[in-house]
Amino acid sequence: MLFFFDPAMLALGDILFLTGLTMTIGVSRTMRFFAKPDRLRGMISFFGGIVLVLIRWPIIGMMCQLYGLIYLFGQFFPIVAQSLENIPVVGEILRMPSIENFFANFGKSSQADRRAPV
Repeated sequence: MLFFFDPAMLALGDILFLTGLTMTIGVSRTMRFFAKPDRLRGMISFFGGIVLVLIRWPIIGMMCQLYGLIYLFGQFFPIVAQSLENIPVVGEILRMPSIENFFANFGKSSQADRRAPV
């Protein structure tokens, strides 16, 4: 709990997240993902959160980053939930009607055109 809001640790986590994303999908796809104009609000929020963490406002920075991540990767959450439905215990929880409806409406797109955001 001591290092939970430590700005250096949070900044290191941000750098590792961006590095991992780049190494997973490649440099050009990462640049294309962040360069799309419809994701500008999420990008500003996420990178603004990183700046806030670096200037030692970790709680507000983490909230901005969380909003940015949800805005940037929100379409991907229903895909993950659909994949997790095959896991025995988790699948039973995700098949509950209220949770199923939440993930069905979370991505803001129809089931036919739902795909990974990258």
